[in-house]
Amino acid sequence: MRTRSPRETRDLGELIGRSVPPGTVIAFRGGLGAGKTTLAKGIARGLGVEDEVTSPTYTLVFEYRGRMPLRHVDAYRLSSPAEFEEIGASELMGTDGLCLIEWSENVAAALPAEAVVVEILPGDGPEARIVEISGSPLEELLP
Repeated sequence: MRTRSPRETRDLGELIGRSVPPGTVIAFRGGLGAGKTTLAKGIARGLGVEDEVTSPTYTLVFEYRGRMPLRHVDAYRLSSPAEFEEIGASELMGTDGLCLIEWSENVAAALPAEAVVVEILPGDGPEARIVEISGSPLEELLP
């Protein structure tokens, strides 16, 4: 799927947030400034989260309340899957809510096999993005 602006990226996130079932882990991949947090903001909006969603780079984890708990993790500063486990990976990826993990490649070995991978790549303009989703239950959202 291609988005042409941050607004379209948030709108895609909102669609995901309205559609995703509890217990889903979404592993974001993409470079700095790719749009991971922008997509996360849209997902939060789709879940009915009213709080401002920001990147948890220095805090590592933010939790929000919507129609289900939303746990937003930034693994950029984590150097291994073991560090992810130490901060409570199993609770963060619990079956009662949704877990979004930015920089998921840093903790890939700790992710469940059924994690949905969302890769955000640069598009053909400064704000354009290519969003590739692989993994049930979300891959059928994209044309």
